[in-house]
Amino acid sequence: MFESIFTATTDGAISISSSVTGIGIGIILGLVIGFAYTFLCRKDGYGKNFILGLIILPAIVAAVILLVGSNVARAFSMAGAFALVRFRSAPGNAKDIAVVFFAMASGLACGLGYVTFACVFTAAILVLLFVLELGHFAEGGRRKKQLRITIPENLNYESVFDDILDKNTENSELKKVKTTNMGTMFELTYSIIMKKGASEKELIDAIRTRNGNLNITLGLESEDSGLLN
Repeated sequence: MFESIFTATTDGAISISSSVTGIGIGIILGLVIGFAYTFLCRKDGYGKNFILGLIILPAIVAAVILLVGSNVARAFSMAGAFALVRFRSAPGNAKDIAVVFFAMASGLACGLGYVTFACVFTAAILVLLFVLELGHFAEGGRRKKQLRITIPENLNYESVFDDILDKNTENSELKKVKTTNMGTMFELTYSIIMKKGASEKELIDAIRTRNGNLNITLGLESEDSGLLN
């Protein structure tokens, strides 16, 4: 069922029909993956350039595999050519990286001629993604938040906010302390999980009365770096 549509290519020739089939199926699968990803990320948002990359990636990978074939020298030459290119892009989250590898795997299967396997594999992964998304899998947990507080140097930062944090958070951890404003102030960085039903405004108001109404920043903790910009 999953036999390759390609014949042996020891003579270095590339069949027109086979290449058109492989690249064509790669384009179709790329479009399917791209449209599916836009639907799955309609709430979180997505970048146009990333979607375009997903769409063309399977066809590009299929073309690369067709060009390399079973020629070892050609494979090393291709690797050397790609080594000259420096890719500069912002790191994505784990889901984005997984979808990129998903698109590459689909293109790899198309380039090797296993178009039936590529279609079955793409359909299976997309069904899994839709089931996880529509079932709200792993959305029950509360996200960690990052709290930054600026305090004057005369306050003892080690315990000054312990009672406030104990009242409003399930867990709090002092991640970082640094001096600011020419050493006249401290900036404290906490990782916190708010209690269910706790008010962020009440937390900030309580801290403001103790830090002299200096800067306070509260936001979601980044999944990648663990720090706010």
